[in-house]
Amino acid sequence: MSRQPSVLITGASGEMGHGLIARLAAADPARPVITLDLNPLGPDLGPKVRHQFVGSVLDRELLDRILAEYAVERVFHLAALLSTRSEFSPALAHKVNVEGTLNMLEFAQRQGESHGRPVVFFYPSSIAAYGLPSLEVKAAAGKVAEDLYNVPTTMYGANKLYCEHLGRYYGRHFKQLAADGPAGKVDFRCIRFPGLISAVTVPSGGTSDYAPEMTHAAAAGKPYACFVRSDTRIPFMAMPDAVDAILRLVDAPRERLTRTVYNIGAFAPSAGEVEAVVRRAFPRAEITTAVDAKRQAIVDSWPADVDDSAARRDWGHAPRYDFAGAFGEYLIPTIRERYA
Repeated sequence: MSRQPSVLITGASGEMGHGLIARLAAADPARPVITLDLNPLGPDLGPKVRHQFVGSVLDRELLDRILAEYAVERVFHLAALLSTRSEFSPALAHKVNVEGTLNMLEFAQRQGESHGRPVVFFYPSSIAAYGLPSLEVKAAAGKVAEDLYNVPTTMYGANKLYCEHLGRYYGRHFKQLAADGPAGKVDFRCIRFPGLISAVTVPSGGTSDYAPEMTHAAAAGKPYACFVRSDTRIPFMAMPDAVDAILRLVDAPRERLTRTVYNIGAFAPSAGEVEAVVRRAFPRAEITTAVDAKRQAIVDSWPADVDDSAARRDWGHAPRYDFAGAFGEYLIPTIRERYA
């Protein structure tokens, strides 16, 4: 069996994987998409991929099998244990988020060695990598750049920050003391995402999910108790813009990239502003506030907004949706149709 040039997506059944599979399959049918996930893809996505490998990024024998069958040129490593669940199972989070990422970086390095070309490795990080010490500091900080306040307070954030550094090592300093010099075959590229809002999939455990949870509940006619204060503010982005950003970054010429890790943002409403938009769209919405002090403290440690000037300069990050457009043109109409 010849090893066919391919794209690999791990964690493909999640929110981000849905958008990526559709875009990649349509963009280049000649370069098939293969996936690795603990669960089979849904019937809407399955026909769009060449091969579904059902299993874990911790299964090295399975990764060896993929290496033998496919010449993977791009890896989109989306598999992760998300923020809320990671706090309940920190050891498991480290195993999945860190050891799994290390396995995938080793996989990409071996792929590059086998077919002689650098493997573009996309890694989604998070604003959870930040840790601002107080609301006063958060208010004064304004838009926070990538290299400031990198002292996360959660296991998920610590995992993400460490994996950013692991990727930088594999991308720029791999085996730097080897006799023949660095021989890295991983082209590591990372986006530190804000809270992501998807109309296609139901939120699944993120600490920033109060905005999409509120909208889904209102459309479904279910009461919702928001777990953060109405003045809570963090950056958000619509999922289509997140997928656009990923593809812009992986397609960018390597020589134009001045960083391995980039902030991106789009809009930064307060929870109260989100509630007001949802109530206008769904006048019968039953929305209350029941602050979860522990989750509130986590969200308070994240920036009110991020400085994404490097992404805009280096590879043309340009989100289509602002706050009004994200809810009025994308989220609310799509979710309303879903629950009609």
